[in-house]
Amino acid sequence: MLSPQALDEHAARIARDGYTILEGVIDPDFVRAVRADLERIERERNVRPAKNDFEGTQTWRIYNLLVHGELYERIPVHESVLPVVERVLDPGCLISSLSSIAIGPDETPQPIHADDQLIPLAKPHIATVCNTMWALTEFTDANGATRIIPGSHLADASPIYGKHYDSIPAEMSEGSVLVWHGSLWHGGGANCTKARRVGIAMNYCAGFIRQQENQQLGIPREIARRFSPRLRELVGYGVYNGLIGHIDKRNPVELLGEDAAHRMVWEYDGSDRS
Repeated sequence: MLSPQALDEHAARIARDGYTILEGVIDPDFVRAVRADLERIERERNVRPAKNDFEGTQTWRIYNLLVHGELYERIPVHESVLPVVERVLDPGCLISSLSSIAIGPDETPQPIHADDQLIPLAKPHIATVCNTMWALTEFTDANGATRIIPGSHLADASPIYGKHYDSIPAEMSEGSVLVWHGSLWHGGGANCTKARRVGIAMNYCAGFIRQQENQQLGIPREIARRFSPRLRELVGYGVYNGLIGHIDKRNPVELLGEDAAHRMVWEYDGSDRS
């Protein structure tokens, strides 16, 4: 777990540069367990690369990981990662998507993009998206480390898709996590080695933004019922600021059979927002 001072430093770095790296915060045994399980899912589901330059023609991706077992339930609520994300967004943030990305040999660079560029807001703007990349293998310039353009989250526009931009590799050791502001210009790198670069894309959005993957419909309720209270909130079984996400003025967690005290925003007296 990071100290309050370390959290402040990482949040300040993201505000200034658009990104930060949490070095070695993931337990090595957990890294190995996730990497092995992803290989199992690939075999059992016959996962194959896509046929477009964004997802990659030599890149294996597994989406909606929360339906694939309890192992993945530990990722969104990691004690050293989620608090940093909450500093960028707020504690009402949501899981936008959880997927794996394994860049294979001979993969070409992904086009530079911003993760929030489909959201029609004038730039620069407050963070609506905060994404993370977990290094399940070492990330190097040669094997396809995420390429970033520091400070680009403060630009007044998003990059032009397919245009070349000078960038630097976000190199990091196995078990480290890259965290970035959703407006940062970035893209997966080219893999010039003979081994895969494997990572987990754990992506978050503000509680008032629609999630990239539909968590409520994509995760069966029988699976969501076993989630911890915080994970339930992160997938959307909660109400943001006493208003956004309610069902007939009730907390959606009741759909999972839970009792939940809830007040709408107009029921607060102005002095108590707890």
